[in-house]
Amino acid sequence: MMKGSVLMYQVAIVALLALACSLAFAFDPSPLQDFCIAVDKYDSAVFVNGKFCKDPKDVKAEDFFFQGRLNIARDTSGKQGSNVTAVTVEQFPGLNTLGISLARIDFAPYGQNPPHTHPRATEVLFVLKGTLYVGFVTSNQADGKNLLFTKVLNAGDVFVFPIGLVHFQLNIGKSNAIAFAGLSSQNPGVITIADAVFGSEPPINPDVLTKAFQVDKNLVEYLQKLF
Repeated sequence: MMKGSVLMYQVAIVALLALACSLAFAFDPSPLQDFCIAVDKYDSAVFVNGKFCKDPKDVKAEDFFFQGRLNIARDTSGKQGSNVTAVTVEQFPGLNTLGISLARIDFAPYGQNPPHTHPRATEVLFVLKGTLYVGFVTSNQADGKNLLFTKVLNAGDVFVFPIGLVHFQLNIGKSNAIAFAGLSSQNPGVITIADAVFGSEPPINPDVLTKAFQVDKNLVEYLQKLF
């Protein structure tokens, strides 16, 4: 019972951190009404902030509730050894126009959330369990360099990734790790760098990547086949 109470307390802290992140760094346009529950049916609805809104007269308490079972560990047997459970406006319509979303990230030992970026959101990460090596890379500086900022996080630690910058998390522990992320957008988007560069459809011309990475063309074509 005590362990369950501690977990719920920590999850509540994450929710508060996410709210603070939303208020301070929100990228989404400010809402013009109290709420706008997203709906797919267009009759008697208003199009606001990318989604149609349910008629306020039809809104119920359930519209502000999401039973996502974020207390349950996800499968981390994939190639990256991690699993992201996102709670954006697509999963939780009540987030529409509120400029906030949430994610749970499960890590296998030495698993990683590979380099990626959220084009529309700042991310604040809270480590619930384990030890993570995290970092982000700045945009091109005046001297042409990209600065890397890294930190080792333990349970209870928090780290922030500025909007749009490439960042990552790596579990450097011998046991599973869990983290929660609050993001300052209802739909932060995600661009996984390797997938985008080597796995786009249609593929990027190998000549472009060969010159960009200054490697042999055969290596580029091999990587494109992998993705």
